[in-house]
Amino acid sequence: MKQRRTGYVWDERYAWHDTGTHAGLFPSGGYVQPFKNFESPESKARMAALVEVSGMIGNLTRVPARQVSEEDLLRVHTAGHVDRIRTQSDDAGGDAGDGFSPFGRGSFEIAKLAAGGTLAAAEAVMDGLVDNAYALVRPPGHHAEPDQGRGYCLFANVPVAIEALRAAGKVQRVAIFDYDVHHGNGAQKIYWNDPNVLAISVHQDRLFPTDSGLVTERGEEAGAGRNINVPLPAGCGNGAYLEVVDEVALPAIRAFKPDLIMVSSGFDPSAFDPLGRMTVTAAGFKQMAEKLIAVADEVCGGKIVFSHEGGYSPVHVPFCGLAVLEALTGIETGVEDPVDISVGESPAHELTAAQKDTIEQSALLARALGMIVD
Repeated sequence: MKQRRTGYVWDERYAWHDTGTHAGLFPSGGYVQPFKNFESPESKARMAALVEVSGMIGNLTRVPARQVSEEDLLRVHTAGHVDRIRTQSDDAGGDAGDGFSPFGRGSFEIAKLAAGGTLAAAEAVMDGLVDNAYALVRPPGHHAEPDQGRGYCLFANVPVAIEALRAAGKVQRVAIFDYDVHHGNGAQKIYWNDPNVLAISVHQDRLFPTDSGLVTERGEEAGAGRNINVPLPAGCGNGAYLEVVDEVALPAIRAFKPDLIMVSSGFDPSAFDPLGRMTVTAAGFKQMAEKLIAVADEVCGGKIVFSHEGGYSPVHVPFCGLAVLEALTGIETGVEDPVDISVGESPAHELTAAQKDTIEQSALLARALGMIVD
């Protein structure tokens, strides 16, 4: 593989975002024994640890995270939402908006640091300091909508970064590819009418949010056709996800010709995730990344940024993340994915006729994009 300069964002404060003593999704109390939230520091902190222990850290260019300004937030979010998060954070904490997204005191600043980490990574790429970048940030962002947080997300990290870049004149057209197991409803809502942002989401059909992510949701007005959803049935493995990249993401991105590709990198399609029912391995994530990097080389000089989203298996996420970093850097660490022992040869990785039919509906939209892009 071609070796590249890869920027890397991680800040210990991301692990200090406090989601409380929920038992998975649910607040403790009564018959619900206290445990921890699924969205806890472990998966990301352990990924950062593996990046260091594997030696990969020596191949990365550290990019310092910084907080975005409130002006940056307000390009995407309403003043009411920003004020609500700040007020709760200054007190004892609260919920981002949907009743299932708790946060503790001080998380307003950490959430601004998460959006800022994504922005710093993207700036480093656009300014030529690095070839590509991975922002290992927390809390995640792809469910956050203009007026509320959802699904553990306080602010929309990727759109906040995009709008800051656009305001600075660094980009005009951006493609977002979201492979998190949950629908990327935030980008869909934010860019519903925007012709200059292509939003593609591949996700488990109606997992979360249950009322969004259908193939028929395509954008409106000037943004018509710029939103592409691929709602896969539960149980898909590497074959289905690679087919989505080949038949949907790559043709759409080539037709759109963005200045930058942003990847919402959620590792919850992994075989061991407690919140999804997919079977993607570290090798599958690496192959997806390699294909996306190759199309970035074709259309935008290799400018691609991965921003970390979900992924709730502390055991598996680190190996998935390291595999993506291997694709970005072009450097092999020799670290093997232990999950391959149990699911590496699973028949779930074979593309089925039903999966292919589902993907073809979205592929038609991707091919049509070539006829409507300016």
